[in-house]
Amino acid sequence: MLLTIDVGNTQTTLGLFDGEEVVEHWRISTDPRRTADELAVLLQGLMGMHPLLGEELGDGIEGIAICSTVPTVLHELREVTRRYYGDVPAVLVEPGVKTGVPILADNPKEVGADRIVNTVAAVELYGGPAIVVDFGTATTYDAITARGEYAGGAIAPGIEISVEALGVRGAQLRKIELARPRSVIGKNTVECMQSGIVFGFAGQVDGVVARMKRELAGSGDPADVTVIATGGLAPMVLGESTEIDAHEPWLTLIGLRLVYERNTARL
Repeated sequence: MLLTIDVGNTQTTLGLFDGEEVVEHWRISTDPRRTADELAVLLQGLMGMHPLLGEELGDGIEGIAICSTVPTVLHELREVTRRYYGDVPAVLVEPGVKTGVPILADNPKEVGADRIVNTVAAVELYGGPAIVVDFGTATTYDAITARGEYAGGAIAPGIEISVEALGVRGAQLRKIELARPRSVIGKNTVECMQSGIVFGFAGQVDGVVARMKRELAGSGDPADVTVIATGGLAPMVLGESTEIDAHEPWLTLIGLRLVYERNTARL
């Protein structure tokens, strides 16, 4: 079994692979204050009773792949792999790790590891040109050339950030459930906020993606660019966006599996 761990700013997603199939997954809050020992206990609690694994920490785990946007968590996870999974091959996605993706950004080291991992998976599953829209703490747009290169992207405030900002800065507004309203024209404050969030973000996605598709296509046909949505909040926008072609909820985990395989094939 391969354990994959995608550490985001708000949530951490864990996936268990049996070959190419995700057979189990978990989602927990990301807490940069957790120590390596606390993370090990948490992992044992999640995996200890799984029927495909043994009762002891590490039983049944044959490899680990990790990417993180939070440096302190990455540091502690590195310690977890050393202390509790010492005999298990581990790949932490960071500069120097082989991904097979040329990065065309001005400073490749500035590009988040999760965005590169998403590119790896997108190229493997769909080829290029493509655009990955990742709905997380931030909404990120990553452009991939026809040759599978990471061309660059865009970053916008995420859906939850926007909802929280409305609740904090709006004197008569409050936190609301993220759900599709019954119509675009809201009949009460909650529906008005839901409409602005759901349809507003769908419009943002379609606008940014359409511009990116034209740039990626150049003299070609923008319709040839595949748009892939991923991230925990993607289902909020899927039904309203006209530009999204595919939904891959485990895109980052699949990318981690591919990066792991590329860096351990020679072992």
